[in-house]
Amino acid sequence: MDRRRSQSRLRHLHRHRTTRGRQLHRPAVASQSLGRAPNGNFVLTGIEGTISAPTLKTPVKITFTRAEADYAQKGYDVKLLLDNNPKNGWAIDGNDPKKRVERNAMFIADKAVHVPAGATLTVRLLHQSTFARHNVGRFRLSTTDAEPALASIDGTGGPPAAVLAVMKTPTENRTPQQRSELEKYYRASVDSPLRDADYALAAAKAELEKYERIIPSVMVMKEGPVRDAFILKRGEYDKPGDKVSMVTPAVLPPMPENAPDNRLGLAQWIVSPENPLTARVWVNRAWEKFFGYGLSKSTENLGTQSEYPVHPELFDWLATEFIRCGWDMKAMQKLIVMSATYRQSSKLTPALLEKDPENRLLARGPRFRLAGEVVRDQALALAGLLVPKIGGPSVKPYMPDGVWDDTSKYGDLRGYKADTGEGLYRRSFYTIWKRTAAPPTMLLFDAPTREICTVKRSRTNTPLQALSLLNEVTFVEAARGLAQQMMQHGGTTPEQRIAYGYQRATSRTIEPTALKQLTTGLKQRITEFQSKPAEATALISQGATKADAALPPAELAAYTTTAAVLLNLDRVITRD
Repeated sequence: MDRRRSQSRLRHLHRHRTTRGRQLHRPAVASQSLGRAPNGNFVLTGIEGTISAPTLKTPVKITFTRAEADYAQKGYDVKLLLDNNPKNGWAIDGNDPKKRVERNAMFIADKAVHVPAGATLTVRLLHQSTFARHNVGRFRLSTTDAEPALASIDGTGGPPAAVLAVMKTPTENRTPQQRSELEKYYRASVDSPLRDADYALAAAKAELEKYERIIPSVMVMKEGPVRDAFILKRGEYDKPGDKVSMVTPAVLPPMPENAPDNRLGLAQWIVSPENPLTARVWVNRAWEKFFGYGLSKSTENLGTQSEYPVHPELFDWLATEFIRCGWDMKAMQKLIVMSATYRQSSKLTPALLEKDPENRLLARGPRFRLAGEVVRDQALALAGLLVPKIGGPSVKPYMPDGVWDDTSKYGDLRGYKADTGEGLYRRSFYTIWKRTAAPPTMLLFDAPTREICTVKRSRTNTPLQALSLLNEVTFVEAARGLAQQMMQHGGTTPEQRIAYGYQRATSRTIEPTALKQLTTGLKQRITEFQSKPAEATALISQGATKADAALPPAELAAYTTTAAVLLNLDRVITRD
């Protein structure tokens, strides 16, 4: 250690305000005092501090403007070291044996300095007095981000004067401002976890504000001058009639008061609590999503020709609840799926079938075939192939060769080529869609072509759907993936593996009769594929993923056909 200068490096995480120095007895000094001088005294003439970090271009200097100590020698007050003048300094009467006790001092910066994560705080103690060897012996430095105190109390900092005054005021006499001041001091000085969180939040906000300041402002949209509009006589554009203003038709509710006559006003009108239509339309579509039918069956039309709702009071309540929840779609969906009505069993009795075949009275749980997109995504998930990644560009899954060629004569809309890698196994939501040539499998499951806006889908069950589930490359590859899951995780016997696959696909325990039928068919196909290895290899080679080489090809092919049967079950493709 330099006899004229001492240095200590500390690690800190948030901000720096106060440095505390503690002078200790030094056994190596014969006088057992605090200084290195023969008489046991020291003179500290200055203190300097800097903060450096990999994220800082240059070190940040700390300016100490205040100092306090629990003792100072006459003429050598601790405040004298703040100007770093060699002629002044802090001394502690170390030459007096009766005063050779540990001393404490606090050095307070003019303001709190932010300390980045991983930064180093360097403190230099200067000993540049004219007295030789008057250096501090042993010392300990500590730092804090707490607000500075007016006085030293038992070697530690006490509360600021303003806080001390509030603490002396009886609780019942404290004003809201005083209570706020006291809470602020507690949060900053005592509650360490909360203080750490506050500092992290403040640093994040500062970074965000800094980033937002450098973002250039760009005008996205501006209302143009409003042009006059007229009723055209006989619809002829060159024969204007009466001038009209922007307002809703008389048969509809009026615009809200003080709403502007523009698109913003129209938006306010659409979500106005007085508008009887918007909330009902959304609620009816949400109900159809979970129950198969809306409360009014004509979800695409709630006008004068729509079907009257079967439960009008429920319909009105859901609409008003949707508005009351602040148009929170997630909350409304949670409300529906957690209701006793939705959680009913879908078991159908002969009496219910005769009285309410479509379950419009909601006497049982909903039961209907899943949408085409869900059928595909479910098969990929059961096979362990579905890529759950969110976002990104559209993807091109498997589709028949030349699917775009008949509707496109030139350009990049011809010669459809499927993606490789994860693009084949993304959710159907991300599938690229050409309106004049939609994915054929989706069309088989009643997906709209998207040439026009379609609110309500039809729902059919046809032999072509079963044919697609058994032969389309996506489902064949998914069946092989499910077969591998059955063989790797389902046990050692055919019965155990089939039971595992059935439960994985349906979330149910397989019945003994079904287990016997599937097991018998599996054993027959194993024998058949063992005699025709080329056919087994061709089957398990479908798709871009490779079959597990550790599994016997004939056995894997047989399990693949069994898995295809499972994926084709009514219990798998039906919401039951």
